[in-house]
Amino acid sequence: MYPHQAERLDAALARLGVHALVAASAANVAYVTGFRSLARAVPSTSFAVYARRGTALVIPAIDAAAFATGDGHADHVVCHGHCHVDVDPRADEAARRAAALMTAATASPADALLTALRALGVAEDAIALDSATLTETTARAVAGRLEGAKIQPASAALAEARLVKSPYEIDCLQQGLRIAEEAIDEVLGELIAGITEHEAAAVYERALTRRGARPSTTLIAFGTNTALPAALPGERALRTGELVRFDVGCVFKGYHAEVARMAVLGAPTAEQQRRYDAVEAGIDAALAAIRPGAAAGVVFEAAAAAVRAGGIRTFRAHDAGHGIGLESLELPWLVPEPDGARLEAGMVLAVSIPAYELGTAGVQITETVLVNNGGAASMNRSNRGLVLL
Repeated sequence: MYPHQAERLDAALARLGVHALVAASAANVAYVTGFRSLARAVPSTSFAVYARRGTALVIPAIDAAAFATGDGHADHVVCHGHCHVDVDPRADEAARRAAALMTAATASPADALLTALRALGVAEDAIALDSATLTETTARAVAGRLEGAKIQPASAALAEARLVKSPYEIDCLQQGLRIAEEAIDEVLGELIAGITEHEAAAVYERALTRRGARPSTTLIAFGTNTALPAALPGERALRTGELVRFDVGCVFKGYHAEVARMAVLGAPTAEQQRRYDAVEAGIDAALAAIRPGAAAGVVFEAAAAAVRAGGIRTFRAHDAGHGIGLESLELPWLVPEPDGARLEAGMVLAVSIPAYELGTAGVQITETVLVNNGGAASMNRSNRGLVLL
């Protein structure tokens, strides 16, 4: 674990007055231990425990081999459930460790968590539990096993710890964003009249894979489909004079990237350019308002006012963006709440302004920025102007 993350988690322990934090969501488990489970795609339960005495990881037996050969780290690892594998006598140390973890597996996630807490000496202390993603059955079982502990919620504290990114996290986010933008460039080189949204999306996702990332959101829309806020790419073919909307992302080393850009096949109409300019003015205003200590609501209002002043007088939105990291949608949200979040140096924000007009077209720009002492430092390398094809 990097020192920055340990400092954030230590602060959470002190703020809550507890001896241990128990993470349960996939992102929180990864934050504490660096471990990401492929088995999360099927019903399973993992926990990561953070205490000043060390860390522990609780995983399904099926994940033992992935942990033993991967980059995750914990002082104690406990498995639960069943997964039978044979071990070749010539197997390496990682394979033998995986087999040993499987052999020692407990019957249930709750039993494994109790074992992990005992290994850290905090089973009967004050504990904060991240229970938001637990099933009701697992939550009841955990509460039953931890009768001697004083339990309180941990989800909000873990989300707050993750607000400010470490240098390593910022680097992963930067690399993921670079990959997504390079993939967009490949698509732009293929956009001619007749190509379909589905074909364009396939080009984008192949470009990600070649660069070591995997797709998250891939929304590439043409013409009137650009006004659909969330629609999978279909068989609509691109025509001269139509807008192209990219609202795409990827995951690199567990960290999410998100970027929205616009293009037009041919020369834009005056109306297309007017709407684009209004949305870009909103992005510019939001970035100018971002600084440590600024209220999220002030950033939203600055963006909305600029879009309206730019000519989209009916502009409305729920937010002007959000944090991004181990999840695509993280705190803080840039929403119009007078008592909302205050920005801090080290936050990474996906500032996003969409303007949709059903039946005509939609325009969207998403810019990723690092909040630093000087304001908002853009992490994007691509020009956010309207691309002429």
